[in-house]
Amino acid sequence: MKLRHNKNFTAGAVITAFMLAVILVGMVWTPYDPNAMNGAAKMAGPSLSHPLGTDNFGRDIFSRVVEGAGATALIAGATVAIGLAAGLVIGGLTGYYGGWLDEIVMRLNDAVAAFPSILLALVLIALFGQGKYNIIIALGVLFVPSFARIVRTEVARQKSLDYVRSARLMGAGDMRVLFRHILPNIVPVLLPSVAIGFNNAVLAEASMSYLGVGVQPPDASLGRMLNEAQGYLLSAPWYALSTGAAIILLVLGFGLLSEGMGGGYGAG
Repeated sequence: MKLRHNKNFTAGAVITAFMLAVILVGMVWTPYDPNAMNGAAKMAGPSLSHPLGTDNFGRDIFSRVVEGAGATALIAGATVAIGLAAGLVIGGLTGYYGGWLDEIVMRLNDAVAAFPSILLALVLIALFGQGKYNIIIALGVLFVPSFARIVRTEVARQKSLDYVRSARLMGAGDMRVLFRHILPNIVPVLLPSVAIGFNNAVLAEASMSYLGVGVQPPDASLGRMLNEAQGYLLSAPWYALSTGAAIILLVLGFGLLSEGMGGGYGAG
């Protein structure tokens, strides 16, 4: 089935495009300064002036959700980029050459993947320190094993195909065969896994920020906002609902894209 006729892919593309448009607009404009406090407007309900209400410091929730969604998407994208880049190199070399290199690297890969991801992320954050850039590094390391294994499997399968033999007969060296011929041909297999990886990275970042070790205040973060909102579920439900909806839309959009592209092995 072509992607344009796939309902999951179409719905995912629409949701993702909407969220990306909101994030891009939020990078240059928001109705209010996301960090501006207003003691006279604490926990105000949704209104024309504040469509999603205000939080316990009188800050505009809509502005903070937009900024927080941008921060989460940026961290998730950078996380997947690090994991994918390292996974391409590691998985490509081990899948192409095999032998003792494959055995050693894949055993190390399995050892890292065996640890609970959130626990390992907390350990890495404890080593690197808190903050946006450190959480990108910590989560990026966690995504390397899954991407490396996917790439390794595909490279090992592709290296015996006719087009690879033809490239070798024409005098192409190993690095040219691997990086100019094989890796570009496995992109369709990687795309669903990248989408799933983005979903997992969004949830991982939100979890880290919820626990207080991700993006630090006063910067907006969906996970930290959700943590703050849980104390006002009855008195100000709009706070948690709007923050949770942003996380759901980010995850749902890429999840539907992945389903539309035919699933994937998953990452992270």
